Amino acid sequence: MRHRLLAPIAAAVTLASAASAQSARWETGGEVAGYGDSDHVWVLTPSARAQVRAGGFDAHASYLVDIVSAASVDIVSTASPRWNEVRHAATLGAGYKPGDLGASATLATSVEPDFVSARFGLSTSADLARKNVTLSLGYAYEHDVAGRTGTPYSVYALKLDRHEVAASALVVVGRATTLTPALDLSFDSGRQEKPYRFLPLFSATVAPQVPVAAAIDDVNRARLPGRIGERLPESRQRAAASLRLAHRFRASTLTLLDRIYTDSWGQLANTTDLKWTFELSRRWSVWPHLRYHEQTGVSFWRRAYVGQVTAGQVVAPEYRSGDRELSPLRTLTAGPGVAFDFGSPEPRALSAALEIEGSSTRFRDALYIDHRWAGFAVASFTARFE
Repeated sequence: MRHRLLAPIAAAVTLASAASAQSARWETGGEVAGYGDSDHVWVLTPSARAQVRAGGFDAHASYLVDIVSAASVDIVSTASPRWNEVRHAATLGAGYKPGDLGASATLATSVEPDFVSARFGLSTSADLARKNVTLSLGYAYEHDVAGRTGTPYSVYALKLDRHEVAASALVVVGRATTLTPALDLSFDSGRQEKPYRFLPLFSATVAPQVPVAAAIDDVNRARLPGRIGERLPESRQRAAASLRLAHRFRASTLTLLDRIYTDSWGQLANTTDLKWTFELSRRWSVWPHLRYHEQTGVSFWRRAYVGQVTAGQVVAPEYRSGDRELSPLRTLTAGPGVAFDFGSPEPRALSAALEIEGSSTRFRDALYIDHRWAGFAVASFTARFE
C-alpha cells in the first residue's frame, strides 16, 4: 500500500524531468507537525512535498502520514481501549498556464485501516485587466468509504459522495493591497455518520435535567439501558463566502480573512483569521497568528437525546449525533511563528520555520466536557533551486 501512495511523487519527478531542459525552478520541503489536547488525543504528522515549474508548466506532489493515538472521553465512556491508527495520504497535481489562461488537475487519496478516500479536481484561471484581476473556478469530486476494522467493505461500508465548486477573484486594489472574495459550495450525499460512535438515550423526564459536561458516571446512572448508533441525514449542502485582505507595508505583511458558513443542516458559522508577518532582517521574520471561530449547532443537535426502550425495541430520534463539532461552540487560536532564510547567495533558497499555537474551545451544549485545550506545533524546511 505504501508503494502505491508514494507513486504520485515518483510521477511528479518524471514529469518534472521532462521539463528540466526549460530552466525548471524546483521547490521541495518537508515538515513535522504535532497536536495534543486535553481530551487525550495525540497526532504526529510528518510530510514531504515537491514542486517544479518550467515554461508555464507546473507539477507538484505530496505525501503525509498521520499517526493518531486517542483515549478521548467518548472512547472512555463506551469502555473502549485507547485507539491507535495510522493514515497515509498523497496528492499529485499538474497545471499549465503559458499566458493569461491556465488550467490544472489534482488527484488525491487517503487510506486508513477502516477508511479510504479518492478525490479528483479540475480548476481554471484567467488574468484580466493587465493582470490586476485573476478569476478562478474549480470543481472537485470525492468518494469516501468508511467501514469497521477487520470487516470487509463488502460486508459493511458507509459510502459518501461529495461534489465541490469553488470560485474566487484576486483583485489588485493598489500597489500594496489585494482583495480576494471567494465562494465555496459543497454537495454531499451518502452515509456520513461514524461507525464507532454510540450515544446514550434518556427518558423524557430525565433528558432536560442532564447538565452540560455531565460526568461519565452520572450519564451512565441516568441513561436508559444500552446505546444507539449515530445517524445523520444522507444529504448536506454547504456554502461558504469569504473575503481575504492582504496588505504589504514597508517591512511587514498583514493578512486578514473573514469567512461565513451555512448549510442545510441548519448550522451557521463565522471565522476570522489574522496573520501579521514582520521582517526583522534580510533573513529573519516573525509573526503572530490569531483565529476566532464561532458556530451554532445543527438543527437536530441535542445534548441529551430522548428515547424509549420497550419490549426489546429502541425508539429514538431519526437523526442524532455525538459529534461535538456539530454542537454550538467557539474556538480561539493564537500563537507565534518564526522563519529563517539561510540560503546563499539568495537567502530564500533555503528556509526553515517553526510555528507554535494553542487553542481553547468552549462547548456550550455537550455531554462529558465543556472545554478543550489544544496545542499545535509544526517545524518545516523548504529548498528552492533551479
